[in-house]
Amino acid sequence: MELTIAVAALAALAQENRLEIFRLLVQAGPQGMAAGQVAEKLGLAPNTLTFHFDRLRFAGLVTVRRDGRSMIYAARFEAMNDLVAFLTENCCQGARECAPGAVCKPKGVSHEAVSRARRR
Repeated sequence: MELTIAVAALAALAQENRLEIFRLLVQAGPQGMAAGQVAEKLGLAPNTLTFHFDRLRFAGLVTVRRDGRSMIYAARFEAMNDLVAFLTENCCQGARECAPGAVCKPKGVSHEAVSRARRR
């Protein structure tokens, strides 16, 4: 991952509402969640939510698709995993046995690696 991409992703997540939105989308899994549902769960106004979604999309952390009249937003798990890998790649001077190595996997996939990482 390039430094500029990592900085953009971290900047997008360095705001309370955007971090909550992203975490909610991660919980929703690959199918994503309608913008209206996100607004309802987090108590955010639609115009505010649109601004936050745009920042997350610009940083490459979420995708959007239209489903009828709804806009469905989904976390980009590969971007999240790339960011985590970027942040941890120099752990223990790059020794593989020390690096967390656990990546997030959407629902329906083994979460053993994620559980291991949380216990550390």
